[in-house]
Amino acid sequence: MDKERNFKFVKGPVFANIILADEINRTPPKTQAALLESMQEYAVTIAGQRYEVPKPFFVLATQNPIEQEGTYPLPEAQLDRFMFNILLTYPSFKEEIDVVKATTTDDAKSVNKILSAEEIIAYQHLVRKVPVPDNVIEYAVRLANKTRPQTPEASQTANEYLEWGAGPRASQFLVLGAKCNALLNNKYSPDIEDVQAIAKPVLRHRMVRNFKAEAEGISVDDLIERLMK
Repeated sequence: MDKERNFKFVKGPVFANIILADEINRTPPKTQAALLESMQEYAVTIAGQRYEVPKPFFVLATQNPIEQEGTYPLPEAQLDRFMFNILLTYPSFKEEIDVVKATTTDDAKSVNKILSAEEIIAYQHLVRKVPVPDNVIEYAVRLANKTRPQTPEASQTANEYLEWGAGPRASQFLVLGAKCNALLNNKYSPDIEDVQAIAKPVLRHRMVRNFKAEAEGISVDDLIERLMK
């Protein structure tokens, strides 16, 4: 408040180009809902006033799968806003050596600028301009449809082992991810192999296993492998 007792809006950490939500499942539902709005609308509403976040806007989040006590599981609607679910395991022996060497000294670290915000936005537009053959789009959409149990396009695997499948946003991200993967591999247009290359990180957080899959020890990644075959 100022001297006249008027409130002044101060932008918080969400007004940045890259947001890292560390252990996001430890944030209360109200915080998760606010972050969900910024991810979906690229804006924040405070006291009825809308404030747009800067672009480009990325949200990265971490979850610790071991400690679940005192956590607030993310609702499916929020999980669906994340393009990828990437599993991080223990580093290799050599990688851990490098980590220890880099983090146990008093050396000053310097960070060099690689890309500007304008260049990142330009690359985002470039990815969207990549042409995609109809058969690749159909494969991506069919793959997403096969995950939805008890629907006309559902696979036998989904009907037997899944409680819930991926929504239309999965189809969109499969195509966008395939486009990007194609560019990174010096291809002018993606093929089915590009869709398969990014299928697991796109689908694994959008599929919910049923009791039978859990009882038989079948992972989500195993089910995605079956669906791609």
